[in-house]
Amino acid sequence: MGVEIERKFLVCGEDWGQTPRAEHCRQGYLAFGPPVAVRVRIMGGVATLNVKTATTAISRHEFEYEIPMTDAESILATSCAGAIIEKTRHCVEYGGKTWEVDVFAGSNAGLIVAEIEIDSEDEPFERPPWLGREVSGVPRYLNTSLCQRPYSEWSPEERA
Repeated sequence: MGVEIERKFLVCGEDWGQTPRAEHCRQGYLAFGPPVAVRVRIMGGVATLNVKTATTAISRHEFEYEIPMTDAESILATSCAGAIIEKTRHCVEYGGKTWEVDVFAGSNAGLIVAEIEIDSEDEPFERPPWLGREVSGVPRYLNTSLCQRPYSEWSPEERA
């Protein structure tokens, strides 16, 4: 059984920099949960089907399987609920860890989040200077939420 332990933060400013390790990502959801979210993603020339516990907890069960690209394209074109999420993922090295900085596009343009996968919920890590407020437990920042109610529809108070 796969378990993902991940923390998510807002990104402040541009100091994190653009990286050569950037990949465009398109993903859509077949189910939002609970109990699980089911996602199809195309990123870096690879198509995957992902099943993840639908919760805001830092630790979640996750299973991911490669699928044929033509199947993923077809599913994204015909079978997803809500909007397709588009973003560019930048892998940024800092403090001996790899941070995934997602720059959203389309109806989620303007939102930039950084995620770090850790080995335990209490594992310490060095915070980059461009890291803002933690949003790990805030449901509206989940991709499943963003495809149902995009960032462009949020109030100024929700964006703060």
